[in-house]
Amino acid sequence: QVQLVESGGGLVQAGDSLRLSCAASGGTFGRYTMGWFRQTPGKEREFVAAVMWSGGNTRYADSVKGRFTISRDNAKNTMNLQMNSLKPEDTAVYYCAADTTHIFYIDSRALAYEHWGQGTQVTVSS
Repeated sequence: QVQLVESGGGLVQAGDSLRLSCAASGGTFGRYTMGWFRQTPGKEREFVAAVMWSGGNTRYADSVKGRFTISRDNAKNTMNLQMNSLKPEDTAVYYCAADTTHIFYIDSRALAYEHWGQGTQVTVSS
């Protein structure tokens, strides 16, 4: 029903910036909390940032606070993650996800998100 496709990943040097995008189709995008997660081999999927349906409420992991900015455009069914001052530890596969149930607050748990994209690789070299 809901399909998500990430784009914008790549190979950059520490200190550089990247902008990830997530395009959604199906469902009602404007009613969902949207989030970004990341994962490296052998580790659990980690919460990065999320934005509530209205766009007026956001939440960030401490590790990215002040460097990353999440936003959404409900008219275009897109969500973005502006990543600045990238660090090698930011290297991961980044996934966009939709929480179609808990729309009145932001849940940082991956299990709360029902729909996922296939991920886009971000590699930050030192």
